[in-house]
Amino acid sequence: MTTAPADPMIGRLIDGRYQVRSRIARGGMATVYLATDLRLERRVAIKVMHGHLADDNTFKTRFVQEARSAARLAHPNVVNVFDQGQDADMAYLVMEYLPGITLRDLLKDYKRLTPEQTVDILDAVLAGLAAAHKAGIVHRDLKPENVLLADDGRIKLGDFGLARAASANTATGQALLGTIAYLSPELVTRGVADARSDIYALGIMAYEMLTGEQPYVGEAPMQIAYQHANESVPAPSTRTPSVPAELDEIVLWATSRDPDERPADARIMLERLRELEPALRAAHPRTAAGDTAVIGAIDAAPTAETRVLASTGRLVAPAGTAVDDGGDTGDAVTLARTSSARRRRGYWLLALVLLLTGLAAGTGWYFGAGPGSLATVPDTTGMLPDTATQVLQEAGFEVEPAERNDPLIPAGQVSGTDPEDGALARRGSTVQLFVSLGPQILDVPQVVGLPEADARTALEAFAVAEDSAKQFSADVAAGAVIAVLDGDGAPIPATYPERGAITLVVSVGPVPPVEGLAVGEAETRLKDAGLVVEYADPQFSNEVAIDVVITADWLDDPMNPGDTVRLTVSKGPDLIEVPNVVTGQTIAQARAQLEAAGFAVASNVPPFLEGAVVASVQSPAAGEKVARGSEVTVNFQP
Repeated sequence: MTTAPADPMIGRLIDGRYQVRSRIARGGMATVYLATDLRLERRVAIKVMHGHLADDNTFKTRFVQEARSAARLAHPNVVNVFDQGQDADMAYLVMEYLPGITLRDLLKDYKRLTPEQTVDILDAVLAGLAAAHKAGIVHRDLKPENVLLADDGRIKLGDFGLARAASANTATGQALLGTIAYLSPELVTRGVADARSDIYALGIMAYEMLTGEQPYVGEAPMQIAYQHANESVPAPSTRTPSVPAELDEIVLWATSRDPDERPADARIMLERLRELEPALRAAHPRTAAGDTAVIGAIDAAPTAETRVLASTGRLVAPAGTAVDDGGDTGDAVTLARTSSARRRRGYWLLALVLLLTGLAAGTGWYFGAGPGSLATVPDTTGMLPDTATQVLQEAGFEVEPAERNDPLIPAGQVSGTDPEDGALARRGSTVQLFVSLGPQILDVPQVVGLPEADARTALEAFAVAEDSAKQFSADVAAGAVIAVLDGDGAPIPATYPERGAITLVVSVGPVPPVEGLAVGEAETRLKDAGLVVEYADPQFSNEVAIDVVITADWLDDPMNPGDTVRLTVSKGPDLIEVPNVVTGQTIAQARAQLEAAGFAVASNVPPFLEGAVVASVQSPAAGEKVARGSEVTVNFQP
């Protein structure tokens, strides 16, 4: 007896946060586990990429980009993406966990759905898909496996971006067959996908819900792909006559081989479906008013059973059925048996010859004119031209060199191909190989003095930094551009490379003037403007009151938020005491004493007599405090 090996991921702690509990499903590109988010204490679904994909840097880069795009979607009919990351050698994606089943599970159990059930599911899927298309996201992998039917009745669309992130050889065999069943003709023939490709896949899903089977079947995936590219999808009513004409119209519109004849996006198809819903509801009333019945009685007999048919294809008579074996005996019986054996050998030989002939013809068609003549254009971006040419030739293509500007790929390296990498093209056809000339050199618009938003619009051909540099200016209004800097921080020249890095310097207005303000108010104004305040030693001032700012000095020029302003605060007037000079000394002696103390001296005695006349009166009087440098009068009074 053998047992399946335990999944090593069970019990593992991913990124120190997600505790893996059990495995939910395994697909061609990833395995989905039920896990607990230990930080937020909630259950989540965590998708772990298979190792051979996680090692592919191109895959990981696209996977991260698409995960970010999906995370931007917030819609009740789209599975929420919570997180994405890399833990050791694993790339993972954390999503909302929805207990329930997929649309594929529902179709397996009930085979086909009623028109009203189909409308309910189409309405929900189209609503979620419309939100994605509005955000510029193309799903590219719409199929019943990616439509989730939650236990609480919600219908959500999942797996955004995974088909886009995977390279062309990520799904093979049965996994590839499941995807090819919903590929649009343009994806099969040219490898090009847009919103209309999603519409085509949804049309195939609608056909399958209404009829219980896909419109195209085949033993090999490429046989199905060929039918998508060369045949038109029939109306569902040709298979199930009870399908209303309105739903026939929706399916045929969505599955037109020409993309231009389909709805341009999911919103347009949703509006048309909702226009038809009243008529469909009237013709097929719900089982209970207001209920959305996803699972209901569809056919008299359930289709979830697994039935085994005899490999010979013969009907086996039920027990108890009488079989007449005849009554012939002897030579007649022997002759009949011999003849029967010969006939059986002849039939087998004929069948073998027809089979071999069919295989030879089919193989010739498949590799000559059918899907086998197609090959995937390899990704050569970033390679040197000689290397890329060799890669394309080995893939079976002729190469035509060409040049074009590219803001991201350095000059001299391959910037892409036409058809694009990942597209299907006929072996032997010509692929145009573009070698980068580097970014295009553009004239830089004059934006100094413009509001920041207008400047950004004018500079949209360049990579303008999201955060602008702020600077104080008394000449440029707040919010307007003062200067434009290049990637090195120097003033930008008149011409500059396309998508080159640019930083805008934007005015925040003048530095607040604070001279003459009380120190507390001055500090508040400067700090509110984003400036740092420091203080110089306070100074005496006969003109500025105590605790009022005398000067505010900038320590940088120009000033930016975060720079420092140094404040000098007044200590008020410098007061000193007037000495007593009426002590019997002469006017000259009194003058010398007062000037030494810092006063100016005035007298009514002529200067030539000051040495002989005794000072008899002074003003201000001795002991009074006056400002240093004030005038003191010393006179003679008889």
